Amino acid sequence: MSRSSYYYRAAGESEANLEVMRLLDQQYTKTPYYGIRRMTVVLSAAGQRVNHKRVARLLRLMGLQALYPRPRLSVGGQGHKIYPYLLSGFRAERPNQVWSSDISVPQKAA
Repeated sequence: MSRSSYYYRAAGESEANLEVMRLLDQQYTKTPYYGIRRMTVVLSAAGQRVNHKRVARLLRLMGLQALYPRPRLSVGGQGHKIYPYLLSGFRAERPNQVWSSDISVPQKAA
């Protein structure tokens, strides 16, 4: 192990970053649905000189993330009929025993 890595102490956040983090925490408490872009606008309006990359890094460091509806692709709708797969356990042993169709719209060639 090298001596430089053994004696290395990570530098903490600067006073300016701690102030920005305090303002981010206050704004997140009021509006948890604000994302990085809107947080940047709010901080700029409050007189802080920040860009979106700094805001993103500090929010990630603080463990804050905007609240919004996430996709729920695997959850079926309430009252939706679930159709059984009729070929489960079926073994096709000869040609033309099972047919299928594709109703998707073909893409135009570029």
